[in-house]
Amino acid sequence: MDDQAPKRRKEDQPSRRLRKGMYILPSLFTTLNIAAGYYAILQITHATVAEPWHLDNAAKAIGLDGRIARMTKTSSDFGRELDSLADVITFGLAPALLAWMWGFRLLPSLSNAELHTKLLQLGAISSFLFLIAGTSRLARFNITVNPQPSNPGRPGKKYFVGMPIPASAGVVAAMVHFSDGEPVSSWWMALTWLLVVVALAYLMVSTWRFYSFKEIDLRSRQPFRLIIFFGLLFAGIWYFSGPLLFAIALLYMFSGVFWRLQWVFRRRSNPPPPPAYKEASQTS
Repeated sequence: MDDQAPKRRKEDQPSRRLRKGMYILPSLFTTLNIAAGYYAILQITHATVAEPWHLDNAAKAIGLDGRIARMTKTSSDFGRELDSLADVITFGLAPALLAWMWGFRLLPSLSNAELHTKLLQLGAISSFLFLIAGTSRLARFNITVNPQPSNPGRPGKKYFVGMPIPASAGVVAAMVHFSDGEPVSSWWMALTWLLVVVALAYLMVSTWRFYSFKEIDLRSRQPFRLIIFFGLLFAGIWYFSGPLLFAIALLYMFSGVFWRLQWVFRRRSNPPPPPAYKEASQTS
């Protein structure tokens, strides 16, 4: 009688369908990301001066990010490409339209009709710059392997190179949500908003460093005080979402500017040594 290894029961054998099904989770979140962006665009198109709450709904929808694949380690080439396309819609197109509608399109008619027209045109251009800068930021992120910022700190993945597009979209959404969707009502506020949108576009394509928060591993053991901190943060967002998210967005935005200025001043105070030139050989 031949010795044969005991065969596993059918129910004990690893299911290949279940293994493939693991990839459904990140794809589902990415699909929800696209749905959130599409919903935000629909809300923006329905917004009027009399119904500004549509803009607030759009700002709330711009907040879902498809990063679950990195947490579950189930990312694939298809998933990464789908995630990037979803980011273009939710964090590129939707906030660009939101920035234009909230800051320029619904601006009340000014006494100077020419100024009003110019602000509309410049607003459309700045919103397009936001969109193309965010798309370029995603393309650079996809093709660059372990990039280093122009003012590097510690080596590794502690910092992003350029402001991430979800963070830039978060700044737009936070400002709109802070105002409860009430659009800009004066020309100087529209001009200020124009500068903010252009600054966000520049920060996305820059090589300035922004903290990535990748050092916080939610799957590993963490101090109890960190749990308390996150609990207080979630409670604050639940009850005071407008001012708190507004403060967090601006703080993260200016953090990149702070790190850049710190590097500039440090470089001026400690200039790099002059390059060593090889002495020319003298022949007699």
